[in-house]
Amino acid sequence: MKITFLGAAGEVTGSQHLIETNSARILLDCGLFQGRADEVRPKNEHFKCSPKTLDAVILSHAHIDHCGNLPGLYKAGYRGPIFTSRATADIAAIMLRDSARIQEEDARYQQKKAYDQTRGSLPPKPLYTEEDAKNTARLFEDLPFHAWTELLDGVKVRLHHAGHILGAAIVELDLLDAGEWKRLIFTGDLGRRNQPILMDPETVERCDVVITESTYGDKLHSDASNVKAELQRIICEASRREGKVIIPAFSLGRTQMLVYLLNELRNEDAMCRVPVYIDSPLAIRLTEVHRANVDVMDSGVQETLKFDDDIFDFPGLTYVQSQEESMSLNRRKGPFVVIAAGGMCENGRVVHHLKHSVDDENNTIMIIGFQGEHTLGRRIVERREELKIHGKLYPLKAKVEIINGLSAHADASDFQWWFGELLKKGGAGQIFLVHGESKPAAALAKMVEDCSDLPPVIAQFGQSFEV
Repeated sequence: MKITFLGAAGEVTGSQHLIETNSARILLDCGLFQGRADEVRPKNEHFKCSPKTLDAVILSHAHIDHCGNLPGLYKAGYRGPIFTSRATADIAAIMLRDSARIQEEDARYQQKKAYDQTRGSLPPKPLYTEEDAKNTARLFEDLPFHAWTELLDGVKVRLHHAGHILGAAIVELDLLDAGEWKRLIFTGDLGRRNQPILMDPETVERCDVVITESTYGDKLHSDASNVKAELQRIICEASRREGKVIIPAFSLGRTQMLVYLLNELRNEDAMCRVPVYIDSPLAIRLTEVHRANVDVMDSGVQETLKFDDDIFDFPGLTYVQSQEESMSLNRRKGPFVVIAAGGMCENGRVVHHLKHSVDDENNTIMIIGFQGEHTLGRRIVERREELKIHGKLYPLKAKVEIINGLSAHADASDFQWWFGELLKKGGAGQIFLVHGESKPAAALAKMVEDCSDLPPVIAQFGQSFEV
């Protein structure tokens, strides 16, 4: 069996791993490389896996760095099945169309600017279109959790909950190669234990190969159990000042988790009665998918559903669809809460809400996730005196609150637990580390040494291994 690492190897985007036996060629994930356009576009445009010759694709979950180049794969000639969980298929269909729409809009914008016309070059075209995304969604085939499914001759698969986002799966593959069965585990993105909504990550038994992410292999996250109390405190304090609370949040996962926690506070009669607005058409569509998949959510959700038939709604909550409704919030006086698209504050509707809110000391900006370097979100976390928004400087007078307990990725303690459970069940023949920068990958490699018969390998782009 041959494994070739074609993405998220030595970095954290573009997840793509090719598995080859003497009878099958299978691609694990097909994510977009993200970063500077001039650096990542060639990688996104040119596949090294020979798309037309693939027998199957298996998708771990629906984040764009794991599924985002599936339409590109389709455009390059792939017409085989894409196996994944039901929830992931539903989410990915929405995410891919949104990705295509953004690319097409960007291309039109560049054309209007007559991009680089003086040198005679044409504006970049989108990597793929909405039509490509729609056609890709037709290739999805649902897999159940916990049951073995025969995909091809000599290829069986079983999914386990990864605890990362709704539908996210740890992929367990049994592969027949040269007359010998081998078992491979692909963690996808491993989640955390005791997170709201999500099933805890599930453990696996002895295997020949583990391919694992390593994003936070050297970090410890804040305790998630304090998040609900912090939400209550911050919103009620802002309410007493009659201020707004602006919460930048990713449309997938983070927004639904916030709404669920606010609903819990309302059910407990622990939340001050202020209006809450969800301002993201994409988040609204994704919330519908969450409503349709409550059966794969955790025991806390199942208990709540016994007395509350909609965990994503409560009195005072409004889902904002139109741009006009969104703009009207900027003219409205507080107190109220806006959860708006744009997790790092670089784009989406949240930028407009920030522009109209950061200069008022009665308002609060609540940051609930990692903010990358050189982003508006990072400058807010650093509490810069002035913020540049849409080319204009605004004084930062609003209160800045930071909640760090909602990370969807496993940290060092979660990895220690998960690999500790694997070690109890026999460990692995070989462990490959992907989806991480050098420092966390090295820390995790050292941590899991005892779990692997051979020294763990930090895979790099383009490397192949026979196992």
